[in-house]
Amino acid sequence: MNKALHVFIYLFLILTGVALWFEFQLNEKRTEMKDRNRMQEDFIMDVSHMTETGDDDDKDAKKELLVDVSPVEAKIIDTPDQEDVLDEKGYAYYLEKLDHKYFTWGEAERSKLRQIYVLDELGKPVLDGTDKRTRDSPEDVLLKQLKKALEVQKDRLAATREAITILREQLEKVVAEVNKLKPEARQDKVTIVERDEKIAKLESEKAELENQIIKIKAQIDELNAEITSLKDEVVTAHDETEAAKEELEKEKKLTAQLKKLVQELQRDLNNGTRTEAGTITSVPAGDKGKIIEADNENMFAIVEFTPAAMKELKGDDMTRPLPPIEFGIKRSGYNGPAGEFVGRIRLRQEVPGKNYIICDILSNWSQDDTKLQADDVIFAD
Repeated sequence: MNKALHVFIYLFLILTGVALWFEFQLNEKRTEMKDRNRMQEDFIMDVSHMTETGDDDDKDAKKELLVDVSPVEAKIIDTPDQEDVLDEKGYAYYLEKLDHKYFTWGEAERSKLRQIYVLDELGKPVLDGTDKRTRDSPEDVLLKQLKKALEVQKDRLAATREAITILREQLEKVVAEVNKLKPEARQDKVTIVERDEKIAKLESEKAELENQIIKIKAQIDELNAEITSLKDEVVTAHDETEAAKEELEKEKKLTAQLKKLVQELQRDLNNGTRTEAGTITSVPAGDKGKIIEADNENMFAIVEFTPAAMKELKGDDMTRPLPPIEFGIKRSGYNGPAGEFVGRIRLRQEVPGKNYIICDILSNWSQDDTKLQADDVIFAD
């Protein structure tokens, strides 16, 4: 009996040691299981906050992207033809939505993740056959909800990738169209610049022509005035011719007297005094006028004399015949071998009614190759 007791005690001690060893092993596994469950809970909670709920997608959303498809022509179109470049291409406009809703799980959902069994009214696990029921438990419901949302997010991601392909196809078309239009636009700009330059040139030529027209009209008006004046002179000349016929007889009577006057003129030629007939051989020294027009090739010039010089030549009553006397010509600022002196002229014929006199240019008085020109000054020396 004593031996049996000792055996029982030894056996109890052995079983107690084995139980203690198993207890240590189970405690380590329990700690590992606890840590694993905590890590999984934290991961599920973090994933939930990055998961869209998927219940705010409006798959009927529509947003047109219209493009002008009317031909490019040289005319203005108020309402061009348009079409939606993404219509009927399988493009989903709801994929452009940015403000999606995300799960906002907190401690209540974390607590449900720890409820892995379905409990009855007494709080005891409901059996599913011989096993405790986990289907439709709080954790199972939450995980299914998260899985469903992830599937929706996965489908949206796949649809987004398809939409990107569609957008790239349309973008390639747009890029090709832009690359085609760019050279045409550059050529149009070159054409516009060339046209503007041509227009500016034509406008300049137009302005020049208009100025020429104004000058020509002024010349026409001046010529018309001269024609009118010449017509008046013709009428006057006709009247004077008739009067001359009447005076012809008188002139014959005066011929003898003129011969006598000529002799007196020849006698007074050297001292510049007046003859009885009224002609002169010189005038007081000084400036007398200026050249209006000079024809150096045909050796004549038109000179405008001052009113005082005209009276010196033709008398105060302007009735004395034009004397064939010579005048010097000078040019202000000219510095030739003879200083400002550039030539000489001789009076030939006066222009009736004006202070203009046609003069012969004396070639033997020219200074080298100097040509007479307008505004040269006429002076008596």
